[in-house]
Amino acid sequence: MRSRPILRLSLLVAITGLVVFSLAAIAQQDTTKRGRKYKAPPPTARIEVTILRDTNGKPIENAAVIFHPMVGEKDEGNMELKTNEDGKTVIDVLPLGDTVRLQVIAKGFKTYGDDYKIDKADMAIEIRMKRPGEQYSLYKQNGDTANAGKNAGTDKSAGSKPSDSTPPQ
Repeated sequence: MRSRPILRLSLLVAITGLVVFSLAAIAQQDTTKRGRKYKAPPPTARIEVTILRDTNGKPIENAAVIFHPMVGEKDEGNMELKTNEDGKTVIDVLPLGDTVRLQVIAKGFKTYGDDYKIDKADMAIEIRMKRPGEQYSLYKQNGDTANAGKNAGTDKSAGSKPSDSTPPQ
């Protein structure tokens, strides 16, 4: 006989617990949204960059391809990738409609840089790297390296001679 009141009490506690938990679940389903709204990321473009030698068109391996995303005239950081044995690298995180400044650095070649507008979902860019040119010198005249510094500062105009009235320096 004792088990009957215990059974009723257990049943009453279980029903009360179910009611309390269901009220808590209803309270959590509040129609007012809290927190941040989800904003989908912008669509991105897939850009494949191929780096080749200008002289023979062979690929340049391990060239640094640096992407600088531009917002207005401001650089928003950079992302650097290296080319594979085919001279190619691929990036697919740059948003459509943006402008990117592309810089390529390869050992033994001139540094390349240019701005590109990302206007298509799939772009292919081919860059031909050139060897560095001869260094420019103020002292070199008409290919004559022997007299590089001798004639610096002299007047080469026809018929003119330095006057003796100039003060010594």
